[in-house]
Amino acid sequence: MTSAAPTEPLWQPDEERIATAAVTRFQAWAAEHHGAPAEGGYAALHRWSVEELEAFWQAVVEWFDLRFSTPYERVLGDRSMPGAEWFPGATLNYAEHALRAADERPHDTALLHVDETHEPTPITWGELRRQVGSLAAELRALGVNPGDRVSGYLPNVPQSVVALLATAAVGAVWTSCAPDFGARSVLDRFQQVEPVVLFTVDGYRYGGKEHDRRDTVAELRAELPTLRAVVHIPLLGTPAPEGALAWSDLVAADVEPVYEQVPFAHPLWVLYSSGTTGLPKAIVQSQGGILVEHVKQLGLHCDLGPEDVFFWYTSTGWMMWNFLVSGLLTGTTVVLYDGSPGYPDTAAQWRVAERTRATLYGTSAAYVMACAKADVHPGRDFDLSAVKCVATTGSPLPPDGFRWLHDEVRENLWIASVSGGTDVCSCFAGAVPTLPVHIGELQAAGLGTDLQSWDPSGKPLIGEVGELVVTNPMPSMPIHFWNDPDGSRYRDSYFEMFPGVWRHGDWITITDRGSVVIHGRSDSTLNRQGVRMGSADIYEAVERLPEIRESLVIGLEEPDGGYWMPLFVHLVDGATLDDELIDRIKRTIRSELSPRHVPDEIIEVPGVPHTLTGKRIEVPVKRLLQGTPLAKAVNAGSVDDLGLLHFYETLAANRRG
Repeated sequence: MTSAAPTEPLWQPDEERIATAAVTRFQAWAAEHHGAPAEGGYAALHRWSVEELEAFWQAVVEWFDLRFSTPYERVLGDRSMPGAEWFPGATLNYAEHALRAADERPHDTALLHVDETHEPTPITWGELRRQVGSLAAELRALGVNPGDRVSGYLPNVPQSVVALLATAAVGAVWTSCAPDFGARSVLDRFQQVEPVVLFTVDGYRYGGKEHDRRDTVAELRAELPTLRAVVHIPLLGTPAPEGALAWSDLVAADVEPVYEQVPFAHPLWVLYSSGTTGLPKAIVQSQGGILVEHVKQLGLHCDLGPEDVFFWYTSTGWMMWNFLVSGLLTGTTVVLYDGSPGYPDTAAQWRVAERTRATLYGTSAAYVMACAKADVHPGRDFDLSAVKCVATTGSPLPPDGFRWLHDEVRENLWIASVSGGTDVCSCFAGAVPTLPVHIGELQAAGLGTDLQSWDPSGKPLIGEVGELVVTNPMPSMPIHFWNDPDGSRYRDSYFEMFPGVWRHGDWITITDRGSVVIHGRSDSTLNRQGVRMGSADIYEAVERLPEIRESLVIGLEEPDGGYWMPLFVHLVDGATLDDELIDRIKRTIRSELSPRHVPDEIIEVPGVPHTLTGKRIEVPVKRLLQGTPLAKAVNAGSVDDLGLLHFYETLAANRRG
């Protein structure tokens, strides 16, 4: 295959849509002020944005009127990766930009909170700013200083947004986990960054049930010795435990926020992305880097502005929550949905989109396919006339998902399959409001992102599957990992295969028309509904069970959009994989790690293959299960027991039938 299939687009923006899109107006303005090409549409603009990186990012800063309290000396002081130096000399504050709309539109709606009743509750820009001002003052009174870490064990509720923005306002560093994470999973993350404040809920509601988390919170408090304060948010109505502060007391004052002016590269938050071994990577992104990347992504690619309503189904444990909150940067109303994606029925998210009048509705590819299988008819059963775009991420949207959205929502629907990563808290490729949508394809690489597909020798490919690489720096790339003083873990994660070039770990094809096809992970990280977890997390939990000698977990993207995650277990002598043990394994993973990462099947195996240095062989087993011949899936000389791989080879053949 050397070129894109000559198919008709599934969707084509009309002339009015192209003319009014922010990216069109930006291109005309950048042509006048910064030498961007006035003709040639998006392809020409993208080419300029990666060839003239400094001019492009300066144009973004000026177009969105980003305000630096001290000016930058230049756009890019050092462009090497890792370690690019963006906007040296500049100081600013992310929260100040997120709350700018409160100055002119204090009575308009900033947040719409929706729970499982599906009734939206509005919070105005003025009220949001007041609460952030009050909480920021209280954080300072507690001795929280710039650079201190503030953590949240919270669902997707307005208090989480207030806590993030107040943390950023004081120059502290935010980090969060969703309350469906078990204590061990949370501690593996929070203990790395040593938070001084912990915001918690007493529990959460999901699937029509209340889930009490007070015991988990008590365990977190006991195991985080750096905490100076714990803030209790009574979502289930319980009183604050002894020694905890009440949320209502901290947001009661009517004070203007004071925004700490911090350097461009000052840390904003820590996100977590698990590799295959060791603790989750604690990824640190900067106030300035996230600010400029997110206004570009949300304002130009998602075409969001003050008239829009932005709903993405997410949790605080996924980077999409941080991305969703950044919708405030464009003056957009942000929808916070706290509940099950499928309660009281599979159509739940469409009902939320209807009731909030969402203009951009984002979800997972898995949810779209679940709706298709459940015979949901959103266009027939709901008023989705406000929805201009349905976006998907978490895994590639299969061709049938494109067709279903087109047929069942609306024919004139912009479908934006997007792909990026926690690692940059943004998209490498996806939404472009002025380009056609082709089935199974992401529309184009993002502006300022020199996205390429490379073969193992570093040769760029068109129309062929290769490694996703980015050959120039992006402002939201990590400034570092926490507790990685020499930067070795950061370098090993992205720059080991191609020094000086970001290699992400996805297989992609770039077509000759510039669209992008994502084929799934090229490494063994588990990516379930967009939430990535390392296999090491699974092994640690499962192998504490006395019957399990060793285990191997694989996450497999399937052609129909599904995701098969089997857990292979090698049992101790005398143990039996019966229903009781299977149930115990599942309960262990559900309670200690995440309900999203309970395996689809648990399969007994004669043994787990290793490299000669003792590492479990995950990627070769994944390749075998995808149908790759054994001789091509693994280097035979690097395996301790090649015979063990025949089991997985046979299993793959039997699954294919």
